[in-house]
Amino acid sequence: MNPAGDPGGGPRAPIEAPLLGLFLAAWLLAWASLLGLVDLTGIVPLGFHGLFATAAAAGWVAGNVYLHRCRDRPRPIRRRLLVIYFLGPPGFVYLLRAMGPAPLQAAPLAPILGFGVFSIFFLVPVTLRGVGRGKG
Repeated sequence: MNPAGDPGGGPRAPIEAPLLGLFLAAWLLAWASLLGLVDLTGIVPLGFHGLFATAAAAGWVAGNVYLHRCRDRPRPIRRRLLVIYFLGPPGFVYLLRAMGPAPLQAAPLAPILGFGVFSIFFLVPVTLRGVGRGKG
């Protein structure tokens, strides 16, 4: 074990705590907007294409960061990291939807489709992590 507390590899800064705080803040603000506690309508001029493109980019980045952070980690740590990196970033997608124009907020399937796009792009690097390395 190295001085940073990492069981293997080089030293890695513990970035999960600040990321978890950002993710929780995004989720809380999205829920506050959904419940009518704050009005965020129209702050960001975003359409459906922008929302789903953001969900795709967030899923791709979160999947690759998850792979990098769970390298050489024991299984219980990887499971905790999976929860953080899979359920945290969609909070920003829901927050962007809450900050979008009224037609974007009126679409009932936009949150489900946004999470689906995020999930697909998250799972691509996670499921293909061993491809091309001679495993098999």
